[in-house]
Amino acid sequence: MTGPLFDLAFYLVAPVWLLMVLAPTWRITERVAASPLTVVPILILWAVLAVPVLPELWSAVSSPNLDAFRDLAALGNGAGAIWAQILAWDLLIGQWMYREARRLAVPPLLMSPLLLLTIFLSPLGLPLFLIVRAVRTTRNSTTRPSAVPLR
Repeated sequence: MTGPLFDLAFYLVAPVWLLMVLAPTWRITERVAASPLTVVPILILWAVLAVPVLPELWSAVSSPNLDAFRDLAALGNGAGAIWAQILAWDLLIGQWMYREARRLAVPPLLMSPLLLLTIFLSPLGLPLFLIVRAVRTTRNSTTRPSAVPLR
């Protein structure tokens, strides 16, 4: 049963990623990406996978060490729970990146590859986006006229 649940995990988050990457300007994409509720299905799946290995999971997170995580990941449900948690976190990061990019008018042709990179390797996608965001923020602040105080 764990194998199909592991496979299901990606399919629970894929629709949101597909909207952000392939249809970034659709109004429905903006509404979906603005909702933190998109992670609820994957968190329910996480709970289903985590409950059977709760003692091992608690041991790994309450007193973290490599052996405890190795033992947890060696269990099917443990690996599945870790995977579901990673997918939920990455989705929230991707949604934040998408909303920031829209706010800063980052072109979709630049954002789509960054979002794809974040799906697969968020530790690379997020820092690259933060660089784009910093450049965009600096550019936007230098092109806006400064406010003139009223007298």
